[in-house]
Amino acid sequence: MKKFFGSSGISILWLIAIGLIFDKEYSSTPYIGLTLIGFLLLRGYLGIKARKSQKELFELKNKYEEMLKPDSDALEKLKGDQKEVSDSIQNLEDDKQKIIDEITELNNKLSPLIELDNLDIAISNLKTKNNKLAETKRELKIEKNRLIEEIERKKNELGDFKRDERNILVLENVKDLQAALEKLQKKEDNQKKRLKKIKDYYDAVKYAIDNYFIFVPEPFNVKLDKEKEINKMIPQVTLHLHHMEVKELNKAFKENYKQIDQTLNKVSDRYSTKTNKMVYDLMVIALKSELQNILYDLKYNKLEKAIENIKAVTNKYINIASEGNQTIAGTMAQFIGVLEYQFINAVKIEYNYYIKQEQIKQEQIALRQKLREEAEERRLLKLEKERIEREEEKFKQEIERTQEILQNSQNNEEIQNLKMRILELQGQLSNVTIKKDEITSLQNGKAGNIYIISNLGSFGDKMFKIGMTRRLDPQERVNELGSASVPFKFDVHSFIFSENAVELEKTLHKRLNDKRVNKVNLRKEFFYSTVDELEELVNELDPTAVFNKTMLAEEYNQTTSVSADEYGIEDEDDFDDENVY
Repeated sequence: MKKFFGSSGISILWLIAIGLIFDKEYSSTPYIGLTLIGFLLLRGYLGIKARKSQKELFELKNKYEEMLKPDSDALEKLKGDQKEVSDSIQNLEDDKQKIIDEITELNNKLSPLIELDNLDIAISNLKTKNNKLAETKRELKIEKNRLIEEIERKKNELGDFKRDERNILVLENVKDLQAALEKLQKKEDNQKKRLKKIKDYYDAVKYAIDNYFIFVPEPFNVKLDKEKEINKMIPQVTLHLHHMEVKELNKAFKENYKQIDQTLNKVSDRYSTKTNKMVYDLMVIALKSELQNILYDLKYNKLEKAIENIKAVTNKYINIASEGNQTIAGTMAQFIGVLEYQFINAVKIEYNYYIKQEQIKQEQIALRQKLREEAEERRLLKLEKERIEREEEKFKQEIERTQEILQNSQNNEEIQNLKMRILELQGQLSNVTIKKDEITSLQNGKAGNIYIISNLGSFGDKMFKIGMTRRLDPQERVNELGSASVPFKFDVHSFIFSENAVELEKTLHKRLNDKRVNKVNLRKEFFYSTVDELEELVNELDPTAVFNKTMLAEEYNQTTSVSADEYGIEDEDDFDDENVY
């Protein structure tokens, strides 16, 4: 039945036929028979038609299968290739994961080394920052001190202002008080001048009494009509003396010479006879000539000799006057004694010129010496800078060479070693660069180091040397000073670096000028002072400077603690310098 009713069209026909059979109009036997025959014929036709269509469909299927067979093989091949590609991708994913795991493991192993590299870099950066912080701290400290001083000054000004409000009535009379003060000062100055003259005269009289006091007999008169001829004998030529070139010295010399004339006039009034007065006038002429000659011949370092010449001249004329006329011997001795004191003052005033000239000479020598030292220091700094620049270039080349090797290296251990080497070279290069900057700073002409040193064994504990050097290592200069000129090494109390060391040295010397050991030769930079005083002065000028108060004096202390027996010296006479090499 299934085969019979297989198609939808036949099923429809069957339904129509059944409908006709059950229809009353067509429900007769002939009609039913014809209908069945028609159905049978139709079914046969349809079966033939279906078989033909099935055959055509089968042929068409075979045709299309033949046509699609190559594409199926290609599709199968593509599926195989796709599977291989998928397998390769999976393998690559597995390799990728393995590499990621290995990289993670290497990172875990390298992390301590990387931290070490970063630590070196951080240390270098911290050192640089520390230097900057130290400089900033120093500047802030200076600024703090300046602000404190400014605040104190403002407080004082405010206090002064308040006091001014309370004392406004007193301030209105300031001009009157100043005028009265000026009058008193003038009066005081006049009294001081008078007192000085009296003191000088007193010293001269005392000097004469102490050295030349003898009994003065009564004078007797001797007539002489040639008094006018004495004036003709007075020297008309005045030699040029050096005090005339200096205003202050010339003023002092004239004042002293005025006192000499006053002394001469006072003694001259005592003679009542022409003979005695003539002898006196001749003595005055001779003494003035002698004084002029002694002053003219005066030289530096000849002060004591000039004073001895003054004393010799006065003694000579006292003897001449005493032998010629005993009646005036006592008076002559007294007045020459006073005159000798004033003549010595004249010599000292003239000698001040030579002291000034010697100071100028020593300053010029000191300047030339300083220029030579600066030239030598610049030469040494230049050589040192050239040497450091060569080192700097070597480090740069070595860093470049190591970086090239690092770029081409595949070995992890070698790479790590090369990185460590580069960090080490960079640290050394940084140190060289810092030294180069220091030298450049020292070459600017003003930067340098102030040194404060002492030598207990040579000069005691109250004498210090304060100088300046542009040496990169100031200790080298100190070692030079203590090499052969003194028996013991110097102790360093402070090294003060300054961008303007010249001005700082000048300030220190100016503050201690009254305590100079040698006030003529300014090259001798020694000063009387104490450790506490110098420490206070240094802290005032540079609060960041380090000051060492201890006088080690190792060699001196060792020398004083060692006895002669420890050296095996029994008799100093047996010691021969010629046997020492």
